[in-house]
Amino acid sequence: MLTEGDIAPDFTLPATSGGTLSLSELRPAPVVVFFYPKDDTPGCTTENKDFTALAARFEAAGAKVLGISKDTIAKHGKFRDKHGLAVELLSDAEGDVCESWGVWKEKKMYGKTFMGIERATFLIGADGTVVKAWPKVKVAGHAEEVLAVVEAL
Repeated sequence: MLTEGDIAPDFTLPATSGGTLSLSELRPAPVVVFFYPKDDTPGCTTENKDFTALAARFEAAGAKVLGISKDTIAKHGKFRDKHGLAVELLSDAEGDVCESWGVWKEKKMYGKTFMGIERATFLIGADGTVVKAWPKVKVAGHAEEVLAVVEAL
């Protein structure tokens, strides 16, 4: 998984706003990239709503916020519309970005082992390096913690 000081691998992915979005085209703005397992599950819905609730403050701080999962762009659109999300959602259906950022991990639940996205967030600075990484995110209070770091930049 990426850590502070690493160069964030660039990507170009389908976006809910239409077309595609590349990480590099957002420079020099700071970018918050959060990876989450699946649309419309309790923790992922809460996390997306929490980032949405703080969207104006992230924007005021000059930061872009991107949510990434392996769900299709069509599913992302339904998820966004159902919950009134203001966060840009990107579809990594092939999983290449999850792999290159190190969030595609072996997970265990109910005694079963499987591969999945480990909930993680990264703050990318103007030069494309990871300013802060949050592995194994716990949803409660996380968006506020990320915002505090962004506002301190």
